[in-house]
Amino acid sequence: MTINRNDRSWWIRHCLVSICPLALIWAASKAPALELQFPVPTETTASRGENLTSIHLPSGPFAGQHLPTIRVEGALQIQAFRLELSGASTLEMMQALRAQIENAGFDIQFECETLACGGYDFRYGVEILPEPDMHVDLGDFRYLAATRGRSGAKTAEHIGLMVSRAGQTGFVQLTTIGGADAAVNVINSLPKTIAPDAKSFDPGGLDRLALGTSQVLEDLVFASGSSTLTSGSYASLQDLARWLRANPGQKVFLVGHTDASGSLEGNTKLSKLRAESVRQVLLNDFDIAPEQVQAEGVGFLAPRESNLTAEGRKRNRRVEAMLTPTAIAAP
Repeated sequence: MTINRNDRSWWIRHCLVSICPLALIWAASKAPALELQFPVPTETTASRGENLTSIHLPSGPFAGQHLPTIRVEGALQIQAFRLELSGASTLEMMQALRAQIENAGFDIQFECETLACGGYDFRYGVEILPEPDMHVDLGDFRYLAATRGRSGAKTAEHIGLMVSRAGQTGFVQLTTIGGADAAVNVINSLPKTIAPDAKSFDPGGLDRLALGTSQVLEDLVFASGSSTLTSGSYASLQDLARWLRANPGQKVFLVGHTDASGSLEGNTKLSKLRAESVRQVLLNDFDIAPEQVQAEGVGFLAPRESNLTAEGRKRNRRVEAMLTPTAIAAP
């Protein structure tokens, strides 16, 4: 039998028995793009995408000097959002977004909160868009990983969701990768019009340490390129020393930060030296027990303002104090 493939009736019959059913199955199986509904007007502060790449998403908490991850590849989209909380907590934010993610057919693979995630080590093991577009409070953040589709399949879609806050301002970063595309429709989102107010990042008084949140020691002054505090009396160190003496069973990290002048390696070393110089002042001038204070540094990886201005660089040269997850054992 000779088949005339120019015959329209042949194409109709062939579609009915072979090609079209497969196309219909594919179309039916293709999941719709994720839609997120924020409860309040939300500003999209940053967005980055790649057509095809691979990243490592956390799959468990940081433990034993290791952050477990899974390698996923596909179309990537990372978005950051800023919203006014009006008293809502990071848990309330996460619960609202988690419910929508699950309703869209995603299975939650891993979820954690601040210290249970691994605190400082977990946060700096996750790819986060830079400040001021995305802010992560080292003492108050939540993370969620979810998958839609068969794990390991090329069509599987993966989500990494980070939620944090600064005062009454909420910050959300959504990372999506895999599947046919990484599109996410965000409802009730406003275009970026102004940079976040720097005051939003002021974490409040030292009493926040008791809640596990970080505190910038705002009055410390470092010259550019120097690890030594300029001479003077610093009220923030007096307050921190008073808090440590009142809580002898607690330990704090001093986390140093620099501006973006120079290499990452050099700035990471410098930031730790700055934190260590503050630690030595607490030990030598305020008689704080050495085991109560530990110094770390992250260089210029977590700016709170633009490094393009002199004022921004000055504010980025700072030291933060935050409670460690491990208390000092009683004698």
